[in-house]
Amino acid sequence: MASPLSFRAVRWLRSLNLFAQAVLLLSLFGGLNYLALHYGWRFDLTRSHRHSLSPETIAYLQALKEPVRVIVTLTNDSEDQAVAQAYRDVTDLLREYVFTTGDNPASARVSVKELNVYQSRHEAEALGISQPNVILVLCGERRRVIGPDELYRIANNEKKAFLGEQALTAAILDVANPVKKKIYFLTGHGEMPLEDVDPARGLSLLNDELRLRNLDVAPLDLAATHQIPADTNLLVIAWPQAGYDRAEEELLRQYLSTRAGRVLALLAPTYPHGLDDLLADWGVLTTDVVVCDSGKDGQTESGDLILRPAKAEHPVTSLLTSNAIPVYFGSARDMRPDPAHAPDANLVVTPLIGTSPTAWGERGYRRRPVPPVRSSTDLPGPFAVVTASERVTARGNLAFSVPGGRLVAFGGADWIANGRLAARGNLSLFLAAVNWTVERDIKTSVPIRPLESYQLVLSQEQLRRMYYCLIFALPGAVALLGLVVSWTRRR
Repeated sequence: MASPLSFRAVRWLRSLNLFAQAVLLLSLFGGLNYLALHYGWRFDLTRSHRHSLSPETIAYLQALKEPVRVIVTLTNDSEDQAVAQAYRDVTDLLREYVFTTGDNPASARVSVKELNVYQSRHEAEALGISQPNVILVLCGERRRVIGPDELYRIANNEKKAFLGEQALTAAILDVANPVKKKIYFLTGHGEMPLEDVDPARGLSLLNDELRLRNLDVAPLDLAATHQIPADTNLLVIAWPQAGYDRAEEELLRQYLSTRAGRVLALLAPTYPHGLDDLLADWGVLTTDVVVCDSGKDGQTESGDLILRPAKAEHPVTSLLTSNAIPVYFGSARDMRPDPAHAPDANLVVTPLIGTSPTAWGERGYRRRPVPPVRSSTDLPGPFAVVTASERVTARGNLAFSVPGGRLVAFGGADWIANGRLAARGNLSLFLAAVNWTVERDIKTSVPIRPLESYQLVLSQEQLRRMYYCLIFALPGAVALLGLVVSWTRRR
């Protein structure tokens, strides 16, 4: 017969055994969590790899030397379903950026913060954000804004692909570069002033938009400097009211040809500009007319010209074309490719923005009646109002071409003034022209993410069957199972 002490020992051994089992079980779960936290693997099994970044983006992020902040002003509770969808797509993508640059979000090279512009007005003003539904990318004092129209590829008013990774990677690389692109606005001939707030000729709003996009903007008077600075990435000629002299035109010619310069020339009608020879060298022809259009598709009720892209594939107009966005000009002149220009295999001249077929060029605009009436002496339309010219050359035996100078000639200038800049596609057109001329859009091989959508299509008969199944079949099956269980227990 066993002694009482042996039973007590068994109870202690059983208790120690249970305690050891609990300790081992907790150690197992703790070890698994430690391994998952520090040595975990992630597998993206989605068809479009929506939960992983491209190898090129990962390489760029790992090479960042300074931390980058991303401020998202999109909201998930927006009444606009497009904004809510963009919020979900962007936040899911940015989560991968943070994970790639550091296991701890607090120490990651890319940090993300959501900001409600209306609830945190003071913080938004400190960051220079004046409107919601944008993404601000910051690195030190350098910044770039991504608008909602840059996040998707749209065709026939329908979203076809998500371009968020392309836009975010390009913006991060841009702000991470300590060297800003330098843009000079020429002065001395009555051009539009950068700091002026006048709605008709001021460029203060455009100046703010360019600086928000990490561009360095400054005025330049060729008559005073007699040279174009070496750090010039782009020259903008905005509505000169007096003509440039021969010496200044030669400076521009040398800058474009020998230094592969970039120029945006916004030449309003009725004002002499003195750049006819320069435009002719680059295959662009302009006539001393004022473009008029009395058609319903070519003119607004206030008299602005409604212009549309003439070249869908060009980088300057691709965004306007895909979103079916028109551009509104006030007074405009024709700015078309010169049909009499000598053939040049190295010069590519492309009309970008044009009028409707009902437009005409008013020759006698100085004595024309109001409203203008088309006469037999006027120039018949349609016209190209914006034309791009690019010179490319082959170096030695290379199989590819090296870009030379780039010129975009606009047959109007008041469309970028404070009073018209916010009209539909005006700002988008100017920013696209800037990005193309200075090659600011970083060319990456980041793949485009297709938008995955699933739709369940049911006929009326199928919907009726589903209704009866939910109302009668499922509750009936549960009741029958209960009866069977009750009957078996009674036996």
